[in-house]
Amino acid sequence: MREFTPEYLEHTRRGMWESTAALDPLELESRERVVDVGCGTGELSRVLAAESPGEVVGVDADTALLSVAREHVPTVAGDATRLPFVDDAADLVVCQALLINLPDPAAAVREFARISSDLVAAIEPDNAAVEVSSTVDAEERLEREVRAAYLDGVETDVAMGERVGDLFETAGLEVVARRTYRHEKLVEPPYSEPAMESAAKKASGAGLADHERELRAAGADYDELRAAWREMGRDVVREMGEEQYRRREVVPFEVTVARV
Repeated sequence: MREFTPEYLEHTRRGMWESTAALDPLELESRERVVDVGCGTGELSRVLAAESPGEVVGVDADTALLSVAREHVPTVAGDATRLPFVDDAADLVVCQALLINLPDPAAAVREFARISSDLVAAIEPDNAAVEVSSTVDAEERLEREVRAAYLDGVETDVAMGERVGDLFETAGLEVVARRTYRHEKLVEPPYSEPAMESAAKKASGAGLADHERELRAAGADYDELRAAWREMGRDVVREMGEEQYRRREVVPFEVTVARV
């Protein structure tokens, strides 16, 4: 399974669930016990706890991430494919951006079905359908190029959003609802500290280095790509200094809900 730092999760999920309408099919108002699998630092867990009168428990294999999540909800260390719960332990089992990072997502879904007495839900992104617009023209082009190479080189299905229903049905679950949640991230003046840190990483090439292995596996000329990426990053930093830089990114998340 791919691993993430608390800082990465906080950056990528900042601003999610300002509207919770896409979570309506989870029937959170009637839940008695919810298990959030692969909870990370607990961004979704907090939303679930705010919307549900029942207990919300976060589960993750990374204890460093759990140390952050447990500030908000009870947590349990555990593997998504071998969950430390008895059968029917919860009436809702949910995950966010977990299945796309697992080498065997079907095994996790079977575990979700085992420990849920009612609903199973997955909120998974379609990373092939991400939209980016920027005042720096090269950023849009390079983002498309890097994303295409990354999708070819990564070892898991990071664009499975719309195909989660197939996993559910194969596990014997009945799909009862599908919703699309479009997570929009805006960078505009006045710039936040994380936005400026992200721009600095682009200018240094550090952000691209996080995906070097996948890009090389896809056959991309990584050194040439990194040089172009750094030049683009310097343009971003320059425009920020002039307060002219604006960037909009939209990531579609597919909310799939099934009944056991």
